[in-house]
Amino acid sequence: MKLHCGQFKLDLACPRVMGILNVTPDSFSDGGNFSKTDQAITQALKLIGEGADILDVGGESTRPNATPVSLQQELDRVIPVIESLSAEINIPISIDTYKPAVMRAAIAAGASIVNDVKALQEDGALEVVATSEVAVCLMHMQGTPQTMQEDPHYDDVISEVSDFLLARANACKKAGINKNRLLIDPGFGFGKTRQHNITLIQKLDAFSQLGLPMLVGLSRKSVLGQMTGNNVDARLYASVAAAVVSAMKGANILRVHDVRATVEALKVASVVLND
Repeated sequence: MKLHCGQFKLDLACPRVMGILNVTPDSFSDGGNFSKTDQAITQALKLIGEGADILDVGGESTRPNATPVSLQQELDRVIPVIESLSAEINIPISIDTYKPAVMRAAIAAGASIVNDVKALQEDGALEVVATSEVAVCLMHMQGTPQTMQEDPHYDDVISEVSDFLLARANACKKAGINKNRLLIDPGFGFGKTRQHNITLIQKLDAFSQLGLPMLVGLSRKSVLGQMTGNNVDARLYASVAAAVVSAMKGANILRVHDVRATVEALKVASVVLND
């Protein structure tokens, strides 16, 4: 299985690691650490050196109760970073945004993937991706970052998330976006309780029936803290375990903060399971 993202064709026969680069002051884990362009570029090169296959650049936090930022603020944060990196590196750059104007500017700056928590539901988002060659990750979220954890409810979380992702994939195809440019993400922590998240992990392989590569983002998330009792800065081991379990259950891309640890754990799992 290959993902076509602009000038890149990413082979997903083995799990790939997406390094998180938050150019924000308020992200739940590393907010403020890389909010300046030079800090972000240094961190990006570090993640690549640790084995990242993709970089995911975000300029607006989507943690629960996050404060939205203006379009100009987001552009000012991410575009200089993407422009600088696209001239230096030879792996795909993903833009983590739901705003069509940011998508358009990021693609022009060198981004090859759009990672959208709203699954291209904003007015104009489908058109931006359809008129480009980039890949897109369609994520499920119940509610908005401001409301999603107030009282999430599902009659059947697996079927409801699957139905949503299938509907969005069909909307993309209708808009002219080829299937080989699509990724899906069940959206861990985005409008889900502890039990919803655990059920999604347990039955992650159910999403394979959609016939699309899957991205999973569990790194340092609150459900891991709920399982272990650890604060966000002490969830490395839990995050690596979650990544390996997700890969074993069919995840093609693991979106993580701790690249080296995840890459090495996946190598061990691959040897044990496939040799």
